[in-house]
Amino acid sequence: MRLSLDETTVSRRLSKLEDSFGARLFDRGRGGWTLTEAGTRLVPYAESIDSEFMTAVEEVSSKRGELSGSLRVITTDGFGAYLLLPGLQAFHEEHPTLRLEVSTSTRHSATLERDFDAAITLERPSSASAEVQHLTDYELRCYASHSYLEKHATPGGLEDLRRDHTIIWYIDALLDVEPLRLIDALVPGSRAMIQTNNISGHLSAVRAGLGIALLPTYIGEGEPELRQVLPDQISVRRSYWLTIPRSTRLLARVTAFRAALETITTEHPHLFPPERNKHR
Repeated sequence: MRLSLDETTVSRRLSKLEDSFGARLFDRGRGGWTLTEAGTRLVPYAESIDSEFMTAVEEVSSKRGELSGSLRVITTDGFGAYLLLPGLQAFHEEHPTLRLEVSTSTRHSATLERDFDAAITLERPSSASAEVQHLTDYELRCYASHSYLEKHATPGGLEDLRRDHTIIWYIDALLDVEPLRLIDALVPGSRAMIQTNNISGHLSAVRAGLGIALLPTYIGEGEPELRQVLPDQISVRRSYWLTIPRSTRLLARVTAFRAALETITTEHPHLFPPERNKHR
């Protein structure tokens, strides 16, 4: 447990808290604990207390201008591996005592956790306890390796792609992110015959000449051995959303991270931040 306490101790302390409020805050069941209506009403106050406490600790324990502790970020596979981590070099060098914990996943359920300082998702979350903003847009286009196209020829249209070529995409049963459910709409009647659950797998498969993959241009355009396929017929725009819990939004480490994130998204040639979208 993140609290470093056993369940019995936590239960005893929560019981004392409930006694002091004169109300039950949690329903305790075999499947876990869930907040009662009274407990739910207390969440904003608990988050406010937690935020103030963390800010105080940060103020007392950190040297002037130095960030410490940990920064917990949840993000998608593509954004995390190909944009965020490569783009945080200057941020890390400026704040070497701040521990970065970056968890990546394309599954929507992974972004529903409460225990994070920032989350970058493909779907816009609905949360009263967090700030949500449109972070940036990106494009998906089809890519194939030169070796694959030499062997199988370049498709002349969508029907060629559907009939004569291997499509690489996500595993159907594991894809629960609605903005990525798009192969059927782009190429009606097609089926991805090479499926993997993350973008790194797509890239490895297309590099190896297994087929044609729909990749973000921020990945595909950085791969010299890959070529765009049907660029005039297949191009999809998707958005990334940034979620910051209200309980952590004023922390210095979160403020600094947001500034670093803005630099990453505004300076990248294959991303379209909101201000750049106005001119497109």
